[in-house]
Amino acid sequence: MVLVLKRGATEKEILSIRKKLQKKKGQKGGVDLSRHFGTIKLKVDPMDIQRKLRDEWE
Repeated sequence: MVLVLKRGATEKEILSIRKKLQKKKGQKGGVDLSRHFGTIKLKVDPMDIQRKLRDEWE
């Protein structure tokens, strides 16, 4: 879906586009990936992991 907001648009046109965006945002569908966001907790220093992986190439 593509919505175009042109320079000089009236307030009515802007509100119309905002409503369309909010409607699209509120629709459920697809896969909820938000549970995969965040950080991981490591017991090893990330630089040590990187050095070890690079040493495997040689």
